[in-house]
Amino acid sequence: MKLIILDRDGVINFGSDQYIKSPDEWRPIPGSLEAIARLTREGWRVVVATNQSGLARGLFEMATLNAIHAKMHKAVAQAGGRIEAVFYCPHAAESECDCRKPKPGLFNEIATRYGRDLAGVPAVGDSLRDLLAAAAVGARPVLVRTGKGEKTLAAGGLPGDTPVFADLGEVVEHLLRIAA
Repeated sequence: MKLIILDRDGVINFGSDQYIKSPDEWRPIPGSLEAIARLTREGWRVVVATNQSGLARGLFEMATLNAIHAKMHKAVAQAGGRIEAVFYCPHAAESECDCRKPKPGLFNEIATRYGRDLAGVPAVGDSLRDLLAAAAVGARPVLVRTGKGEKTLAAGGLPGDTPVFADLGEVVEHLLRIAA
């Protein structure tokens, strides 16, 4: 099974320092929906792992998060792709949970759900916490320059051998080329 794990904000859609608080604020990064569609056509299973502390902060309700994700699923489907599942951490940064990236809880949930070791599974993110969570379970961290990616790259400290790509489309192009 070919599996890929994507962060949401900054990888699939534009992020915001004020959080994405409504479906109207969710806007895909150009090329991201088509990239997911290409993966789907090539037999990849696409899942999302995302921190959503806006829930704990009271910035939006669970129904709103569901509506945001419904919009994302619909947009991906209209492009010909599929996101199989969205794993999210609803806790605030100061919580002691195991699911908030950079901790590996979301990735452990994915491993359990799919009944597989995540060693070598590409995990695409735009922040150091995304990459550290992936590395903690042996997944392959991949940085995109979209979202907070440029700032993350400039700050340094990436897990060893983390490849860097312009955007999700470039990641997918690379993955499909090396799989051929």
